[in-house]
Amino acid sequence: MQSIELARRARISALTMCSTSGASHIGAALSVIDILAVLYGHVADVAPHRTDDPARDIVLVSKGHSASGVYAVLAHAGYFPLEWLDDYYLDGSHLGGHVTAHGNPGVELSTGALGHALPFGVGRALVDKLDGIDRRVFVVLSDGECAEGSNWEAALMAAHHCLGNVTVIIDRNRLQILGRTEDVLGLEPFADKWRAFGWEVDEIDGHDHVQLTEALRVRSNRPRVIVANTTKGKGVDFMEDKVEWHTLVPTADHLALALAQLQTNTTEVQA
Repeated sequence: MQSIELARRARISALTMCSTSGASHIGAALSVIDILAVLYGHVADVAPHRTDDPARDIVLVSKGHSASGVYAVLAHAGYFPLEWLDDYYLDGSHLGGHVTAHGNPGVELSTGALGHALPFGVGRALVDKLDGIDRRVFVVLSDGECAEGSNWEAALMAAHHCLGNVTVIIDRNRLQILGRTEDVLGLEPFADKWRAFGWEVDEIDGHDHVQLTEALRVRSNRPRVIVANTTKGKGVDFMEDKVEWHTLVPTADHLALALAQLQTNTTEVQA
């Protein structure tokens, strides 16, 4: 399955999961799905039959509240049965409302408390470099969580040790739970901050699968960060760039309207 079709199917599943279970954070899931579809679809050296392979790439999703999108991409990419999605966020399900690793193939780290995956990923990458293991560590961050000091400590560590095996992708949708990132705690000049910390920086359209693929395939002798400009709620017009869809739960009527848009999307696969 090509990445654009993977993303479209994942959006349909994530919306259905949140509506059925009464879960929130659909806006955050819809903004990051294209990034995840390209990563799991054809850039990261991972596969459903290699989840325990010590040579596999590591993909860490720090924005744990986008769990519905993460699980949907993994299920449609073949990591576990689609039927598992039916129990998302329900009592007894191992598909928790924030990204949960236990029992879920393809999920490397449980996340939810923001600012944890990059420090973990930098530590993993440093060990790999010391052990001579040639693989990549990809970390997906939200822009709002870049207010967490732990991320900047990890950024300093990665640059100091020249960890070219680390690539960070920031879902730069410019919204967080309380409003716009620049109103809550300004990040700009965002790219320049990462450059000042010693990182190689790329800025792209985070919904363009060709740009994502090209940027993610670049390797360097320094850590790289890709600022992926995205839209919260991407793919559903009444959810796009609306802060309230960080917490709102899609009703049955919302779901019907959203699915009508996504099911008629016949965009040609680019990558």
